[in-house]
Amino acid sequence: MHDKTQTFKIPNNLELDSKAILKEVYNALDEKGYNPIDQIVGYLLSEDPTYITTHNNARSLIRRLDRDELLQELVTEFIQK
Repeated sequence: MHDKTQTFKIPNNLELDSKAILKEVYNALDEKGYNPIDQIVGYLLSEDPTYITTHNNARSLIRRLDRDELLQELVTEFIQK
């Protein structure tokens, strides 16, 4: 019998970093003829997923991101440049 609990993480090929997810969502919105910046900003302000198309699984992708963490990353990136 083992006294220690072992943990492991199942690799997920769909795990993407925030930047990659935003690029995927941007491209999907653009392909559908939307203004990607306006739509992403609308989603970030309201957290209403209907701002994001389901095309290419974009809505599911963006919902993987924590909105507050994403906003912090965006502000940090903007300030550092």
